[in-house]
Formats: sequence, structure tokens, C-alpha cells
Amino acid sequence: MAIQKLYAGAKLRELRGRLSLTQKAFAEKLGVSLPYLNQMENNNRPVSTAVVLGLAQEFGFDVTELQSGDEARLVSDMREALADPVFTGTPPALADMRLAAANAPALARAFLDLHAAYRQTHERLASLDEALGREDARLQPSPWEEVRDFFHYCDNYIDAVDRSAELFANRCDPGETMAAAAVRALNAHDIRVIFVDAPDARYYDPESKTLRISQFASPATQTFQLLFQIALITQEPLLEATLDLARFQSEEARSVGKVGLANYFAGAALMPYGAFLSAAQSARHDLEVLATRFGASIEQVAHRLSTLQRPGAKGIPFFFVRVDQAGTITKRHSATTLQFARYGGACPLWNVHQAFELPGQFLRQLAETPDGARYFCLARDVSKSGGAYAVPTRRYAIGLGCEVKHAPALVYADHMDISSTEAYAPIGISCRICERRQCHQRSVPPLERQLRVDPDRRGILPYQLD
Repeated sequence: MAIQKLYAGAKLRELRGRLSLTQKAFAEKLGVSLPYLNQMENNNRPVSTAVVLGLAQEFGFDVTELQSGDEARLVSDMREALADPVFTGTPPALADMRLAAANAPALARAFLDLHAAYRQTHERLASLDEALGREDARLQPSPWEEVRDFFHYCDNYIDAVDRSAELFANRCDPGETMAAAAVRALNAHDIRVIFVDAPDARYYDPESKTLRISQFASPATQTFQLLFQIALITQEPLLEATLDLARFQSEEARSVGKVGLANYFAGAALMPYGAFLSAAQSARHDLEVLATRFGASIEQVAHRLSTLQRPGAKGIPFFFVRVDQAGTITKRHSATTLQFARYGGACPLWNVHQAFELPGQFLRQLAETPDGARYFCLARDVSKSGGAYAVPTRRYAIGLGCEVKHAPALVYADHMDISSTEAYAPIGISCRICERRQCHQRSVPPLERQLRVDPDRRGILPYQLD
């Protein structure tokens, strides 16, 4: 079996920049020549075994970071962007996109930002005249999408916030619940916590220093909201420093990002990294067992599993997604090679859509993407009651999965024949970049295929693909 060569020039340059070392000094510490280091940093040569060992021994660098999913994410996102009809020419070859993602990731992200700005401009065309008439008019990316991409390219793991949340959790008194610990911490800051009959899950009045938590919310939601407030009250400097590093383009994006970081802290405190990783491995990633153990919801547990990417102590690389009943992706993250569409919904052949039809059940699926990668997929519906008859119930479906090589570590994969080729359902990312010729659920033709239309013939599709 051939060993895959490792090209990680961007990661080497990033590490050298963090260490503030010149190429010459970096090469000396790694025990290689300056020209050889230059070639590796420009992906003209693969990273050698000696350099991998040197990174670990000299700098304590987690070498698994060299194989992070950034390149795969960028390639997937570029393919989707280039599928936009605005690009009328011949699309770049996949090899060229991979080269750009590996050698010039900053340039690739700038291209994606530019395309996102174009989409935002196009979607707001109806009100563009009014916007251009204002002196303060500026075309900016959606704050929500900007924050989503920040977490996406951070591997959905924010180390400083995660460790701070773990430290808070470890300070709980013996036998104390996380909710009680959160209330105690808030009381220590002279904040009064009361549970009220209100539709809003949480409301904080800074003048009276009173935090109101809805008693209609589930215990898991109540605890999460208490911890969210802990983040805003006790972690302000850390959150602001992280936001400074993110360099969001607007105050709106910064505000959305702060909420996202506080949410991250709450989830990491409710399920502290070390204890949660150990429990997940022991329970073979049984979501219900973990939810009971940590007083969390099924969705919170699934989302947390997708964040276990701490250098030197990584969990299984999971993907996590949440979709609404229209199939729109409302949350997405992937630490695997599987990437999700930045715009639109998920592949209709994926089992996450079937979860609405079978409420309360875990659905299992073996799936294969067009590139031949195979995954184990788990899906389940999640309902969020409004707490009263007149308040609507929000319904979503969540999907959690990993590469099939990790399936034996999941209790849900027991008794599935992962060795059978016929057991794998064909799924894709987006119809515009999916090359499957005979997909009965295809909505639009793929970008890279020529069409043939025969008015005398109607097959699965109203056209044929060359």
C-alpha cells in the first residue's frame, strides 16, 4: 500500500510565523537546509519524516495539525463558489484548486469572501438603490455568515475559551450540579437569579443585576443559559481578545461573534473537555448516555463531539449539521473530509432529512461521496417546545458522523456491515459540484458536465450528461 505524501507548506509557514523565526533559524532548528525548507514551505516537496519528528521534539508541535481539514474545506468551498452561474468560463481544474488551497490559503479565502460579498449584493438588489443613496452605505458580508466562517476555519475549536470553561467546571464543589455552580458564581457577582413564567429563555437586566430564566425551558437549556451569562460576566476580557483576533468587518458581526463565543463557553463548561472526551470514549459515543451524564440535550452533546479537536488530545473527527424542515442548513461543521454546502441545503439522499418522518429514532446510514470517501452517518429529529400551548414548537434534525474507519468506536455502528460496498448510499455536497450521472434527486446539472437534450427520450433526468 503506497504511503500518501504530506504537503503542508501553509502550516509550516504559519508555525514559523507564530514563532517569529526566519527561514534560516527555523531550518537550523529542524536540522534541514534552507533550500529544502523553502521547497517544503512552497509545497514543492513533501514534509519529511525527520521534519515531522523535529516539529514534535523541538517545538512540541502536534503533528496531526499538519493534516488539518483546512485544505479540504477551502477546495470544497471554492468548488461550490465556482459553480455559481456568474462564472461563465471553463472552471479551474480540481488540481488547480487544491494547489491554491495548499499554497495560498489566504488568497483562496479572499476569493471566497469576494464571492460571498457578490451574493449578498445580488440578494439585496431590490433595496440597492436606497442603500447607494446613503452616504454611509457599504456592501458587507452577512454578519451571520462571517461568524459562521470564523468558527468553520477554526475547526470549531477555540482553545483559550475551551480551557477557561474547563477550569470553571473543575472548580465545582463535590456533588454540586453545574446549574447550582453557575447560580453560585453569579451570586458571587451580586447577580440575582430567578425563574419566571416567560417565553424568553433568558433575560438579564444590568441595572437591577437580575437574571431571569424561563421555567418553561428544559433543564439542559436552563443550565446552558446560566453558563452563557457566566461567560458574559466573568469572561469579558477573554471574549473581547478573541474577537480582536477574529477581525470581523462590522460591529454587527462582532456582536454575533460574541454571542457565539459565549455559547461556546457554555457548551464547554457544561461538557468540560477532558471529562467529556473520556466519557465519550467510555460510552462509545452514546449520545443519550452522555446527555444524562452531563445534563445536556442530545443536540448539545452532538455539537460538543464535533469540537473535540484540542491539539494533543483530539477525539474522533466528527461532522455535525442541523437542518430545518425545509432542508436549510442552520448549523454546520466538519472536522472530517466531508464538507457541507455554504449555501442551500444538504444532499436529499442523506438520512438527516428522513429524521422528520421518524421522530424520536436514531437513523443510521453508511454513505459514500463522489470522491470515494465513506462515512457512518447518524441522524435524529430534535424538537424544541415553546413551553406553552400557543407557543410554536421548533423542529430540526441533526446529523452526526465520521469516516467509516472510526465506526467501530461508535455504539450505533454495531452490527452494520461496513465492508459491503452495496451498503453505502451515494450522497454528495451540492448538485452543482456533484458528478453523479444518474442521481434521481438531482435538482440542477453539474457545472463540469456538458448536457445533451433529446426531446424523444426521457430518462431519470430530462437531459443526459456527457
